[in-house]
Amino acid sequence: MTRFILSDLRRLWAGSLVVVLLIAFATALGVAVTLQERALRLGSARAADHFDLVVGAPGSETQLLLSSIFLQPSPLPLMPGDVLGKLAADPRVSWAAPVGFGDSFSGYPTVGTSTALVGNLSALSEGRSFSTAGEAVIGAAVSLPLGYAVKPMHGTAGGDTHTELAYRITGRLAPTGTSWDRAILVPIQAVWGLHGMGAHDHEAEEAHADKPAGDTARAPGTEAAHHDDDHGHGEHDAIDPDAPLDEHWTAETPGLPAILVKPKTIADAYKLRQDYRGNGTLAVFPGEVLTNLYATLGDAKRVLSAVAVGAQILVAAAVLMVTVMHIGQRRRQIGALRAFGAPQSAVLAIVWLELFILIALGILSGFAIGYGAALLLSAMVSGESGIVLPVGFTRDDLKSVIAIVLFSAILALAPALLAYRQSPAAALRA
Repeated sequence: MTRFILSDLRRLWAGSLVVVLLIAFATALGVAVTLQERALRLGSARAADHFDLVVGAPGSETQLLLSSIFLQPSPLPLMPGDVLGKLAADPRVSWAAPVGFGDSFSGYPTVGTSTALVGNLSALSEGRSFSTAGEAVIGAAVSLPLGYAVKPMHGTAGGDTHTELAYRITGRLAPTGTSWDRAILVPIQAVWGLHGMGAHDHEAEEAHADKPAGDTARAPGTEAAHHDDDHGHGEHDAIDPDAPLDEHWTAETPGLPAILVKPKTIADAYKLRQDYRGNGTLAVFPGEVLTNLYATLGDAKRVLSAVAVGAQILVAAAVLMVTVMHIGQRRRQIGALRAFGAPQSAVLAIVWLELFILIALGILSGFAIGYGAALLLSAMVSGESGIVLPVGFTRDDLKSVIAIVLFSAILALAPALLAYRQSPAAALRA
């Protein structure tokens, strides 16, 4: 029987291949949607796990998270700089690190921060942390060597290059699986200096911070013209690259778009979140914001899943129709088998097995294609964002495979029963 089935499939290989491909692509769509959505959830959650609390100016919680944790460029309102000093001195805080962004180099975001973040984000795989205004530490995915001179430019593309300072790379962080793997970390005081935001500009920054959330001031480095207009000139003074770092935050600290905070305990985290939600600041838990994003992502997944299911139903109907037509064309062959003594059960088994083999091959191929597509999409997203998106199957996926195979086995019975009920005489007269 097996030899007969294989011979039949080889003889009808063109039609069989079409059926397999139809089922494979319909299955692959649903598999790719499921795997990619899960990978986005896991990857973003793992990236946010590195940070417990984010403090910024009142505005969009989602944008604050995307800019400060996932380093997506966007202008954010500035909060008063003295918030950083208060958080750093708070006994409930293990460490607090400023974040200033908006500049870039060769497609990598340049982020102004402090040694507190460099020391707690990840261990150094080579070199050392920055210790002067003209030094920088790079993420694991930044393809630049130690000692390289980095000249940042305004914005992410097409901006003017800063000529006042070139950072020298002194260290590289170990991989974190987050957007920070593609970041160039520099001293925040150098970022302030490049954009004319020294301590003497504190009053101007307070004026920006006192504006309503709708009048958003731009984060350091987002737009040079903003600060140039404030100071009445297009060039800033040169910055001494050997200037020692001053990380004693005071009331004279310039305004900031975000501060990353590590509370000492869970209770401290909730108290800090409550204390800094109001009076010119907004504190958020990354996990809570991601939950809202996941809800939106879940809605999109349901729509795509419905499209995938609709495609699978249409393919199943088309396969069933083609198979019934195929059985009609093979009535003489089936009649000959019965005339030569083949029992009805044997005819039923042959027809059922042929169709089930084609459906099973289509389903397995679909899972392989969907898995490959999800891997490709995840690699593209990881290359752009630095976030590692883990693609893999779970036990629930195994249950889905079993359910689909059982449904396919039942579906394959319809044309098999049609062939089973044909009499040899009627089949040979056809």
